[in-house]
Amino acid sequence: MSPQGPERIPMPDTISFARGAPSPDLIPVDAVRVAAAKALEDDWQTALSYGVGIGHPGLCAWIAERHGIPAEQVMTTNGSLEAGAMLFRHLLSPGDRVIVERPSYDRTLLLLEQIGVEFIPIDLHEDGIDVDAVEKALALGPVKLAHIIPNFHNPAGCTLSLEKRQRLVTLAAEHGFTIFEDDPYRELPFGEDPPPTLLSMDEADKVIHASSFSKTVSPGVRVGYLAGPREQIGELARIANENYISPNMLSGSLVLELCRSGVLDDNIAKVKVALQERRDALVDALGRHIPEARFVLPGGGYFLWADLAEGRDTVAIAANAKEAGAPFIPGTDFMLSGGQHSLRFSFASVPPEKMDEGISRIASCL
Repeated sequence: MSPQGPERIPMPDTISFARGAPSPDLIPVDAVRVAAAKALEDDWQTALSYGVGIGHPGLCAWIAERHGIPAEQVMTTNGSLEAGAMLFRHLLSPGDRVIVERPSYDRTLLLLEQIGVEFIPIDLHEDGIDVDAVEKALALGPVKLAHIIPNFHNPAGCTLSLEKRQRLVTLAAEHGFTIFEDDPYRELPFGEDPPPTLLSMDEADKVIHASSFSKTVSPGVRVGYLAGPREQIGELARIANENYISPNMLSGSLVLELCRSGVLDDNIAKVKVALQERRDALVDALGRHIPEARFVLPGGGYFLWADLAEGRDTVAIAANAKEAGAPFIPGTDFMLSGGQHSLRFSFASVPPEKMDEGISRIASCL
C-alpha cells in the first residue's frame, strides 16, 4: 500500500451500448444554434409565450403536412414518452386488457404497470408482432389498446410488415380497440423506406400515432407529438392545457425552424449514413467476438436485440460488462417475464472505431 492509500486500478473508458441516445458527433449543434437564434429573431412572441395545449401551431401544421392530415389532428408534447403517458392515463383504467409486444420498450411497460392494466404479451417475429396471436387474444375478451412499435423496434430491431399493418388496422376497426403507433425511428431507415404508417391506413379512427424529434434533432429538445382522430387530439390537448398549459414553446419554435429550412432533412440523411455504419460495425464485431449471438438485422434505427445460448445469464453478464466499461441492457428489462439470455445493444452511441473494443469487453464477461 502506498502512503496515499490503496493503489487504484484505472477504469477503462466507457463504451456504452446501454442508452438509446446518439453520440455527440451525431447532434447538429451548429444548426441548432443557428435555428435558435432565428427562432428568437423571427418567432420570439410565440416562442416565449405560454402557448396552448397543442403546442406550437406552426409546428403542428408542418407535422400535419408531413402526414397528409389536417393540422387539427396534431398536438406537440414534451417528448413522445409524455405523449404516451398522457394517452394511457386518458384511455385506460385498472384491469383494462392491453396488448404489448414481447419484448417491448421498458418505460412503456412501467407506465402501463402503474395504471394497473392486464397485460397481454404477444411475441415478435422477424416481421413484427404475431397477428395470429393477437386474433386469439381478441377472441378471449375485449382489448382496450394495443401498443405497437412498427419500425426498427426498440428493443427488438424488427419492422412490421405491410400485411400485418393492414391486418392490425382491420382488427382494431372490427373489435373497437385503439392502436398506439409508437414510431420515433421511422425517419431513420438504412435502405428502403418502411411501409406506410398505421395512421395512414386507418379509416375507423382507431390509430393514434406518436413520434419525436429526439432521434432526428437531439434528445434535449424534448419535442414529440401525437397525431390521430380530431376528437381524441382535441380532448388530449385540453388535458395538456389543464395540466401544464403547453409544451415547451421555445423548443417547438426551434424545431420548426429546422423543419422549414430543410436542415432537418439534411441532418436525417447524414445521421442515417452514420447509424448504418455503426450497425454494420456492431454486426462485424459480434461475428468476431460473440458468434453465438442470434439476431434480426435491423433495417434502421438505433437497436439490435441478440439472443445468446440457452443458459447464459445476461443480468449477471451486464453487471460484469458495466465493470469492464461496456454496459448494455439485459433482455429482462424489456420483458414481463423471460429474457434471461437476451440483451439489447444501442449502436447509436458508439462510434464505429470503438465498436470492436466494446464488444470484445462484453465477450470477455461471457
